[in-house]
Amino acid sequence: MKPSRWTHESILRLAGERDPITVITERARELVMRAMDAGWIGPPFDPLALATQFLKLEVIASDDVPDARTVATNTGARIEFNPNRPRERRRYSVAHEIAHTLFPDYADRVRHRGSHHADSTPQDWQLETLCNIAAAEILMPIGSLPPPNPAVFSIDMLNRARPKFDVSMEAVLIRTAHIAEFPCAAFAASRLESGSSIGRYRVDYVLPSQTWRSPIARGQLLPDDSVVSQCTAIGFTAKGEETWGVTNETARVESVGIPAFPGSAYPRVAGILIPTDLRSEETHAIKYLQGNVLDLRGGGPKILLHVVNDATPNWGGRGVAAAIRTRWPQVQEDFRDWVASSRANLKLGRVRFFELDRSVTVASAVAQHGYGESATPRIRYSAIENALRQVAQVAAERAASIHMPRIGTGYGGGVWLVIQELITSVLASAGFPVTVYELPSSRTQAQPVLFDVD
Repeated sequence: MKPSRWTHESILRLAGERDPITVITERARELVMRAMDAGWIGPPFDPLALATQFLKLEVIASDDVPDARTVATNTGARIEFNPNRPRERRRYSVAHEIAHTLFPDYADRVRHRGSHHADSTPQDWQLETLCNIAAAEILMPIGSLPPPNPAVFSIDMLNRARPKFDVSMEAVLIRTAHIAEFPCAAFAASRLESGSSIGRYRVDYVLPSQTWRSPIARGQLLPDDSVVSQCTAIGFTAKGEETWGVTNETARVESVGIPAFPGSAYPRVAGILIPTDLRSEETHAIKYLQGNVLDLRGGGPKILLHVVNDATPNWGGRGVAAAIRTRWPQVQEDFRDWVASSRANLKLGRVRFFELDRSVTVASAVAQHGYGESATPRIRYSAIENALRQVAQVAAERAASIHMPRIGTGYGGGVWLVIQELITSVLASAGFPVTVYELPSSRTQAQPVLFDVD
């Protein structure tokens, strides 16, 4: 969806001139990274714990609520959910209602799960779509799923991944489309039960990956013989190649029946679309190389990114920072002087850039809290994200490629899948060439070919 399509007042207040999908994803990601830094773990990731322990929201079960809703209180917000709905649905509903609280005007009126409530407005589907995106980010946080491989990607694979996170098919489809490094789109459709087009399916929403280009709009009617119509019960799947939209492009359609809207006699259908002529150059992948990260490959300007801690400006140990200090002592000296000029420069999320020569700039990112042995990881994902955004700005100014080790996974104890997704989201998907170096003796598989569902 293009930003110009959004008309809901709450969305305009949230995003202003920016793309609402990007903004709500950033808000949800910021929330979960703070919680993960504070000890929120999974899978499955518990939205109830996120709401009550980390956000201090009141959450209660109520038979009077068809699905779920968010109600403003004197102290913040209360989430009410129907305890009689299936467990996966309850979890998704609580996550969805948490997403409502990310909007600056959530307290202006009661927010109901779903756009088919009696109090809904014609534009509420827009709000619900964004909350669905945020809910998927909450239930399957950054780094919890590796990017899917298009060669083996299927609705069956997603169904196998679903129990690990205790989520609905709708949630896993939305999240997968968001992290995919190739053109694809998640969709949901519902059967028309009255009117001249009764029996046909209409698109409720389409959520594309960053490289998806085919225009498919909400409200579009699907072909009479679409495989979507074969999903006549929850869990039933159907697959085929079809032409949707205003172009003649053919896509692989894989769909599954999901729970119906309240009051509907037919299940909704969710699924994934993948172009049949998928081209490998349409992906935004990180390049992995074996070798020493200090011996940068390729031509043109380069930025070497590494992580340091917030406790001392002196780089010791045996990591990349110590190797940089040994080969280029001027980088370490400059960092010490920078911190000496203001201790605030050692704050998490700060980055010091030092130009070694016209071709190489070293970026020292403060993203590790303390150093030494620790029972919990010292890396701070939110600090890494802040650092990556600063690196992106400098890389754009200098037309530079970006090079790094597996930042944050050594002494910081971070999970590479989390950091990898941050790098893809902030750098690779924006077109910046990114190379990650690893020594042959420590080389591990960079990207699983299937979701890890064990």
